[in-house]
Amino acid sequence: MPTLLDNAMKSKNAVLAFSGLVTAALAWSMWDGSIFPTQADPKGDPENWTREELRRWLAARNLHPQKGDTREQLLERVKANMR
Repeated sequence: MPTLLDNAMKSKNAVLAFSGLVTAALAWSMWDGSIFPTQADPKGDPENWTREELRRWLAARNLHPQKGDTREQLLERVKANMR
């Protein structure tokens, strides 16, 4: 005797709905649909940036800022890596 699950798996609507979800996920990933977009780089003189902006600038360049770094240490690293 077929169960409700067996009947649902035979349904063409379930297959179409699942393939629609997969297609939507693929389209989203192809168009780089980021749920949490990254913030833009800070502009202006690094002397006026906050500690968080200095950390974000370093992290965007894979320079791995440490949690315990002071603002002065971060500022020194930013200036050393700016072109």
